[in-house]
Amino acid sequence: MCAPRAGRMLFPASHTDKEDRMSVDVADSELKTRHRKMWAAGDYPLMVETFLLPLGPRLIDACAITPATRVLDVAAGTGNAAIPAAQRGAVVTASDLTPELLEAGRRRAEAAGLDLDWVEADAEQLPFERESFDVVISSIGVMFAPHHQESADELVRVCRPGGTIGLMSWTPEGMIGALFRTMKPFAPTPPPGAQSPPLWGSEEHLTGLFGGRVDFHTLERDVLEITAFERPQDWGEHFKAYYGPTIAARANAARAGCEVEFDTALDNFCDEWNRGTPEQARFEQEYLLAVGVRG
Repeated sequence: MCAPRAGRMLFPASHTDKEDRMSVDVADSELKTRHRKMWAAGDYPLMVETFLLPLGPRLIDACAITPATRVLDVAAGTGNAAIPAAQRGAVVTASDLTPELLEAGRRRAEAAGLDLDWVEADAEQLPFERESFDVVISSIGVMFAPHHQESADELVRVCRPGGTIGLMSWTPEGMIGALFRTMKPFAPTPPPGAQSPPLWGSEEHLTGLFGGRVDFHTLERDVLEITAFERPQDWGEHFKAYYGPTIAARANAARAGCEVEFDTALDNFCDEWNRGTPEQARFEQEYLLAVGVRG
């Protein structure tokens, strides 16, 4: 029986309160370091270019961003939403935990003749003044910060009253939610308090995080259709090569001698979610678009 998730306990049971807090701080720092390394692995910028580009402009349209609007893109990655916002004439700051993604985004922006601020930042501890942005957005980004409530609180803090918060997140019931369930038996055990990323695509979870501080006038589910792959399994091979969470889960499986089981599970997953034919795959990745006004 393959059991790759077994590992050391992060928090011993016999600490004092001060020692407990220190242990939590150390574990959180280690977690963020692993996250940076995970998203720097593979080639996420290539994934964006392959099939994610339509999402950013959709979010910018939904937020009705206009020239001179002060926009913060949280967990911006390579600027999939930040760059279209800048193209509308907005004053844009793109923040992300992973400097390699910011550098790729900076190159994209320069090639397009756009001037954005690129800031390395943790979504759970944003280095910006309260109420300093008109619009705060995140396209398939902030959902991957492990502590959801801390991230939601930060989005609210940096957005001015009456400003807009716009989010795009994969749903728990959709294809990426199912991918995380498929990978879970092979992935490292998450630390206490870390929550599953696709929960951000649940209307109930999202409204609970913001607790009435944001009036969501738009909560719409839609799908990103993907036809970039010939065979269904090509989708899985692409994710194993370029997508940080999949790379990390497979590496953990390999350490336990379970890589064959992982590959089989991913191949079966691709067959299950293929909406095309064996010769021309087509996938539908469901996401939740959420746009609201900060009270």
